[in-house]
Amino acid sequence: MQVLDTGNTAARTRLGIPQKYGSCHTAQIGGYAIEGHVPASDIQRLLREAPQAIGLAAPGMPVGSPGMDGPAYGGRKDAYDVLLIGKNGSSTVYQSHR
Repeated sequence: MQVLDTGNTAARTRLGIPQKYGSCHTAQIGGYAIEGHVPASDIQRLLREAPQAIGLAAPGMPVGSPGMDGPAYGGRKDAYDVLLIGKNGSSTVYQSHR
């Protein structure tokens, strides 16, 4: 595995993620872009289903998402959606987390 810590904006541009879906972390796995605090189960589903898409995004930093669920948040869990970003830059809800 190779990890490159080079900043998000250039990585999002290179991977084709529209800036409006931006968050704090950008990754690539299996040819897909992953933006933000996307749960591992959603990434596993993406890899299994292999849709024609750019990847997944959890815009912003939703409290209760992976990495945003520590003791500092006092057990708070905000509802949020993970979006499937289409090749044309549009999105649909891939998974709702309530």
